[in-house]
Amino acid sequence: MEIQNQFEDVCRAMMDEGFYPHAVTSLTRIDTHISAVFLTGSTVYKLKKPLDFGFLDFRKLDTRRYVCEREVLLNQRLTHGVYRGVAAIRRDESGHYSTSGSGMPVEYAVVMQQLPEEDCLRSLLDRSRVGRAFMEQLGTCLAGFYERSARSPEIDHYGDPQVIEFNMEENFEQVAPFVGRLVEREKWDFIRQVSRAFFTNWKELFLNRVRIGRIRDGHGDLRVEHVYFHDGLQIIDCIEFNDRFRYGDVASDLAFLHMDLERMGFEELSRALVAAYVGCANDPGLYGLLDFYAAYRAIVKLKVICLGFGGLSGDDARVNAGKEVARYLEQAYRYAIRFSRPTLWIFCGLPASGKSRHAARTSEALMIPVFQSDVVRKQHMPTDQIVPYGQGIYRSESRNRVYAQLLALAQEQLKQGHSAVLDATFSDRKWREEASRLAADLDTNCIFVECTADEDTVRRRLKKREDSSGGSDARLQHLPDMLAHFQPLDEIPPENHFVLRTERGDSEAFGELLEKAYALKCVQVDGII
Repeated sequence: MEIQNQFEDVCRAMMDEGFYPHAVTSLTRIDTHISAVFLTGSTVYKLKKPLDFGFLDFRKLDTRRYVCEREVLLNQRLTHGVYRGVAAIRRDESGHYSTSGSGMPVEYAVVMQQLPEEDCLRSLLDRSRVGRAFMEQLGTCLAGFYERSARSPEIDHYGDPQVIEFNMEENFEQVAPFVGRLVEREKWDFIRQVSRAFFTNWKELFLNRVRIGRIRDGHGDLRVEHVYFHDGLQIIDCIEFNDRFRYGDVASDLAFLHMDLERMGFEELSRALVAAYVGCANDPGLYGLLDFYAAYRAIVKLKVICLGFGGLSGDDARVNAGKEVARYLEQAYRYAIRFSRPTLWIFCGLPASGKSRHAARTSEALMIPVFQSDVVRKQHMPTDQIVPYGQGIYRSESRNRVYAQLLALAQEQLKQGHSAVLDATFSDRKWREEASRLAADLDTNCIFVECTADEDTVRRRLKKREDSSGGSDARLQHLPDMLAHFQPLDEIPPENHFVLRTERGDSEAFGELLEKAYALKCVQVDGII
């Protein structure tokens, strides 16, 4: 109690403009659950409250000093000129508090530049002052930050599926007392069920993130109110009091901001941010975990509100908290539907249009199986001869058998809750309709990626095959017939159809594919809710 009384004495002194060694244009105190923050117009002073919450213990002065120093050091990773240092607050013999007088230190404060509120990302979004270029700059900045961030066996531990699953189950247990009162039971039960199933189906995806070095010392609290476009880009207020809250997959760190932006209604801007990060960091696998971690982040926010509900006073505060819980629950529910529904990816188009290359890259990035018509055909009808179009193994009957086998392989995966990639020309409308029907019958997402290139590019690629022995038997001599028999994909709805032009560099085209495919999946999920 004595510590708390002294802390409040310091806070009262800091509400006097004469306390500060500089001019004060305004003076405001803002309290969070762990800090008391004083805004002076030009400079911010942040004290750590002498409290014990279990996950942090600030009761000792030396601990509060250490954590202040950590806050300055860690936040300098994503800012420049903002975090100025730590000030000791002293009490002299007369009981006067200051940052420059005599006496022993009784508190420590993080000293920061006060950033203009109008430069905060939240404010910019509210005023429609943010475009795609802003978000691409932010995504690129974060890619560089994660690349520079610390990695170690200790940090990698927080990417272990068992650790992630433990944290997830801990959230479920802590929210359980509120289910049926604050939290709608049906949606909550669905979120728990599919989250647990996700670990069963995608354990290898989590393990691969560790192997490829995506577990890092991140920010830990990446929200719109912590991002400023002021003198460049400034990202403040990372978690400093508990290292394990910062350690984890960069997908989890980025998912917090993604979730925050979507909650505010800025889905397209968030996708631009994610796409810029993925392209700069060469991290396409992030898309495989983004919705899972966004749901996890929404549940954490929901949990915090629930745990604080009992301490609220007044009906209005309780009603508002209940509405916030419902909003975060709805958001987590949408993400859960997205990551729980398998996707049938169909890469189609003329031979040499780039479909096999991008089908393989998608399979590798998202760790889902790919089934190719050329492989299936030669398993059942092996031949080393290049035959004329429509003859031999390319007769109509033979092709029908190949497509039937492809769809059977996809069906087996989808029934188990797994996604699948099909790689074939799908030049006949009837085969595309069969694939669409399969996806509809199994209630899965279905995305047709129509790969195209100008005729000169296709001819050039086919010409290169003359002296090679690749999987496909299509050659330049077949092109006129293939063009004549390819039926346009005009029966495919826009929400299931993405045209990918492949004349550009692979990385650019692949990045566009993943961004647009993610958007298409979101549209398909929204259509069933």
